[in-house]
Amino acid sequence: MAQINQQAGAARRARTEHRSRGPLIGIGALMVVLTNAVIFILPPLLPVIQAQYGLATVAETTWLYTALTLGGGAGFILLPRLADLYGDRNASVAASVFLTVGAAVPAIGDSYPTLLAGCALMGFGCAAQLLPLGFLRRNLGESGITVGVAVLVIATGAGIVIGMIGGGLIVETLSLRSFFAILTVACAATTLATYVLVPHAPPAERAGRIGVVGTVWMVGWVAAILLTLTQGLVWGNAALIPLVVGTIGGVAWARSQRRSSTAVFDMALMRTPLVTASCLCIALFAAVNSAFLLLLSTYAQVIPEALRPVDAYGLGLSALQTGWLMVPFAVTFLVGGAVVDRPVANGRGVPVFILGALVSAAGLAWLAMMHDQQWHYLVGAAVMGLGCSIGYAAGFTLVQAAVPEEKAGMAAGVAGTFMAVGFAFGTALVSADLSAELVPVPGTTLEVAAEGLYGAGYWISGVLALLVVVTVLVSGARSRRRARV
Repeated sequence: MAQINQQAGAARRARTEHRSRGPLIGIGALMVVLTNAVIFILPPLLPVIQAQYGLATVAETTWLYTALTLGGGAGFILLPRLADLYGDRNASVAASVFLTVGAAVPAIGDSYPTLLAGCALMGFGCAAQLLPLGFLRRNLGESGITVGVAVLVIATGAGIVIGMIGGGLIVETLSLRSFFAILTVACAATTLATYVLVPHAPPAERAGRIGVVGTVWMVGWVAAILLTLTQGLVWGNAALIPLVVGTIGGVAWARSQRRSSTAVFDMALMRTPLVTASCLCIALFAAVNSAFLLLLSTYAQVIPEALRPVDAYGLGLSALQTGWLMVPFAVTFLVGGAVVDRPVANGRGVPVFILGALVSAAGLAWLAMMHDQQWHYLVGAAVMGLGCSIGYAAGFTLVQAAVPEEKAGMAAGVAGTFMAVGFAFGTALVSADLSAELVPVPGTTLEVAAEGLYGAGYWISGVLALLVVVTVLVSGARSRRRARV
């Protein structure tokens, strides 16, 4: 079977040599840009959404982001494996269709429930950002991993700019509903482009099944625990019910996965040195990333004049202006991914992870102390972009390098699922933090977080960044003990 897969891979690469690499890399970049634009569009629009739909609490608003990332958790496992088992084109078209339908639902419904449903569907489709890791590797030969990770990181930076600035511009000049209508058209065009440009070839892996039940089960117990984090301060003791359900479900899920023939995570892959640690680090960097985005977006758009003088804080920016604060993040995001490729390839993954964690922690410490002026955020965003991109590039490269090309989709799915759960966890953590103490907006039914909670949120996020250092050091110590045995 391995020989057949190698022959199929050689045939794919031979066909690619007769075509331009440009269109293949271009469609991969487009898929990454679009999906990251969707992900990064939402944070600066949350205050706009809260005001338009009359949502009372921060927790209720940020559940839109949680739905997006939890949907991604399912998509990041299922769609990359679909690429391995049924072909790259089929998976790419399916992901793009989910994005299109997810954007169309709130464009048509124009309500909070339809927006919540649309976010879940778009989150599932956002797995499209991982698919280029598979089809570029399978079609570009030895350079496939390097090119795939580079496309993922660089196009993510471009997606951040397009999402945060483009989304804010559309909403400011048109409307929230018009924004989703335009997004629907863009996703539909991407669906057509993936059908035309992504190679249609025999499946890379001809045997195996997708663990649908295990994936849905995993998303369910994670969502129950996140529900406690986001609603705990609102529901009081009642929030312990989903916590207990989620904990029991997680333990039972872990036990069943060890015996399952279609386990969500490949156990052999997870036992490879540094792979589990890399996945955990990706989750921690994603949690830090989402926490930073929500803290920045929420604080920047609070209007000081709308609050009582004793409670007043914020920058009073629009969604578009908030997006401009993220430009340094996008610029340094491009730089970070480019500088770590060679050290990771030379076996220095642990120092690279530590560097990314320390840079991120430094940016969060800066913002914890300095976050009441626009230039504070410009500096902090630049540092955060560098730290997060270093962590992502190292993590995805190490996980891809641990598997043969016919399992490239599965490896991307494992790393992507950890990233999605990390994003959801960071969102829930910040939501709980910003719900701890609320102050009223006079003349309205709205409430916003007390000013002091933002500094606390940045410090908590800094602790998550430092946990990356703990993770890789513990993993390294365990590997050395196994080697001595």
